[in-house]
Amino acid sequence: MNNADRVVALVPAAGRGVRLGETLPKAFVPVGGTPMITLSVDGLIASGAVDEIVVMVPPELVESAVALLPGSVRVVVGGAERTDSVRAGLAAAPDATHVLVHDAARALTPPDLVRRVVAALRAGHDAVIPALPVVDTVKSVDADGIVTGTPDRAGLRAIQTPQGFAAEPLRRAYADPALSATDDAGLVERLGIPVHTVAGDPLAFKITTPLDLILAGAVRAGEWQAV
Repeated sequence: MNNADRVVALVPAAGRGVRLGETLPKAFVPVGGTPMITLSVDGLIASGAVDEIVVMVPPELVESAVALLPGSVRVVVGGAERTDSVRAGLAAAPDATHVLVHDAARALTPPDLVRRVVAALRAGHDAVIPALPVVDTVKSVDADGIVTGTPDRAGLRAIQTPQGFAAEPLRRAYADPALSATDDAGLVERLGIPVHTVAGDPLAFKITTPLDLILAGAVRAGEWQAV
């Protein structure tokens, strides 16, 4: 990277989070008294590695998000699907040379993890994702629930965010509105671009279920060792 480079973090926060069992959209659910969206943005700011942050939220919550976030953060309307929200964020950041995509639900992501991803981008990688070794045995199953295989977990990784990209290939990956994937790297992989991994962090877990929310609250209260 050089002085003309600009790292923009996109935070999709328009999801409803049905599995969490809350009435609010997931990103606005508090953890230890602070909404996830605020915690996620605070971590990005604390990293000191991001030039701008764009948050994508449901249209009816734009004003609420603006009130919750620092004035330097831009809030735009997201879409019905995560990919729609990322497209909206990319459109709002045409001058970005490098893009981080970070789930608001990974609210406790340490700033050091953000810095690791950006450092790998600065080292010349076009796609960078945080990864943790898989500790559980994983089975593949068919439509009837019958086990078809047991992958060697030594070659498997659980992937987190922020995921970092050179802006041009990420925009190319999102150019086809019919494409979808469970993560942004999955779209970039289809272009034949190598995806580099950096060490993830257990604290960057995704808050998806009520149990995750309890764990996150315990972490914020300093009680995580007892959980």
